[in-house]
Amino acid sequence: MEQLHGILVLDKPRGLSSAQCLSRLKRLGQKKIGHAGTLDPMATGVLLVLLGCATKLSGHLMEGGVKTYAGTLRLGVETDTWDAEGRVLSEAPLDSAGFAEMEGIVRREVLAWTEVGEQPVPPYSAAKHEGTPLYRLARAGREVPLKTKKIHVSHAEVQWVGLPDVRFRVTCSSGSYIRSLAHSLGMRIGCGATLTELTREYSHPFGLDKAHALDEVLASPEKLAGWVQPLDAALPSWKKISIAPRQEADIRNGKAIPHMAEYGAHAPGEKALAFASGGMPLALMEARMDGDMPAWAVIRGLFTL
Repeated sequence: MEQLHGILVLDKPRGLSSAQCLSRLKRLGQKKIGHAGTLDPMATGVLLVLLGCATKLSGHLMEGGVKTYAGTLRLGVETDTWDAEGRVLSEAPLDSAGFAEMEGIVRREVLAWTEVGEQPVPPYSAAKHEGTPLYRLARAGREVPLKTKKIHVSHAEVQWVGLPDVRFRVTCSSGSYIRSLAHSLGMRIGCGATLTELTREYSHPFGLDKAHALDEVLASPEKLAGWVQPLDAALPSWKKISIAPRQEADIRNGKAIPHMAEYGAHAPGEKALAFASGGMPLALMEARMDGDMPAWAVIRGLFTL
């Protein structure tokens, strides 16, 4: 099968890492492949698989990309990874006599996630310390430095409570650790908590309604091309411009092109996806000043030689 260019919205199965999913898709002839936003092996749901020149969109999809998750946490359990995949460090069964009070506390704490601006980074994560991933330090029994990162939670809700389990949905900024939200909730309540299930329902700009199961894709490779989303679908807020043939060579050489009426008005900082005359993606562009003249500058070339 020929190399495709675009985005495959994958419904990742539980038990496989994001990298393992990509490895299986490579067997379909997709050698140039990447993804935008890792999912832990335990997690399921939307994984944006980038094919061909779409691999160059990764940073733009991750930057400011909103994500929505549905998950379940269990109170009274702590693990070293902050999710159900880890080693149990402590268990403290809840007193059923206090369930009513605990339910109210949990509901308030989940809603309070919208006030969180910073969270601790899990010790078993790919975040790095002096070039080494934290999970390697943890597995080697070495001290893992405490790291924090800024996040934004725009929405949080409790879907149901069946103590000790709590089902929730949360919409947050790209890079947020949902297991960290669960762990911190358990710490604040005082009984501990760990994440037991997680599904990514949305990764801007695609939801589960556009996703295809890995088994389905592997079983029907002849349908893959029809399931791949075009590059412009991944950047819905970006302007789309068709470049005149006489200026394609300039863009391929990284040169800015002057603003022309045929490309429409633009404001400094506006971004555009430029297409060659034949319809192939050509470059990611940004409106800038070239001296005292407005122009479209090349951010990243997308063309294939």
